[in-house]
Parts: sequence; C-alpha cells; structure tokens
Amino acid sequence: MSEAQSLGTESGMARDLTAFQQNILVILAEEPMYGLAIKRHLEDYYGTEVNHGRLYPNLDDLVEMGLVDKSELDKRTNQYELTDEGHQTVLDRFNWMLSKFVTGDERADEIRELVDAHL
Repeated sequence: MSEAQSLGTESGMARDLTAFQQNILVILAEEPMYGLAIKRHLEDYYGTEVNHGRLYPNLDDLVEMGLVDKSELDKRTNQYELTDEGHQTVLDRFNWMLSKFVTGDERADEIRELVDAHL
C-alpha cells in the first residue's frame, strides 16, 4: 500500500485501508470524478496541497483492490467511480464508526440530526 497508516478493527475491506484511501472512497461516494476533482476535495478537507505522487498511487491501489473503477474520459483524463465493493466498504466503515460512537439515545439523536441536515 502507498500509505503507511492502517486502521484497526472495523469489519471488511475497510480495516486494511489507510485513512487517506478511505477519504478517497468517501469522496467518490458522492459521484464519479476525475483525478483533479478528487485532489481538490482532499485539499479542501486537509487544508493543504495533496501532491500527485500521493494521490495517484493510492487511486491505483484502490483500483487494484477492486474498490474503484477507472475509465478513460479522454486521452489525458481518467474518471474514477466506486464499485459495489467500494460502496460496501464505505458502509462498513460507517457502521464500525457508529458502533463505537452511538452509546445511547443522545448520541443517536446527534447522528439523526446530522443525517437530516444532509437530506
């Protein structure tokens, strides 16, 4: 893998991914995107430049793992899209996070409010 950090105990493929790779999957959950659009979303999130030498090897790893499909938009531009397995990996990660965070009705209500705000 291109990133050294690995996350520990959630189920499925998500546990073998770096936080950076998981962030890429979450971004692609919105819609298929080309590399520079993904880069911009990551830079907004991290508040700093994400260089090509970090982004593209990680995208290639996600393609190799079967979590992302890569297609050619034109001779210079590739589009990336979550596969069904990539979608399930994002859901597995959310499920694991919720299992740790939601410890009672108050926290469940906080999550409901977040979800309602995005609908």
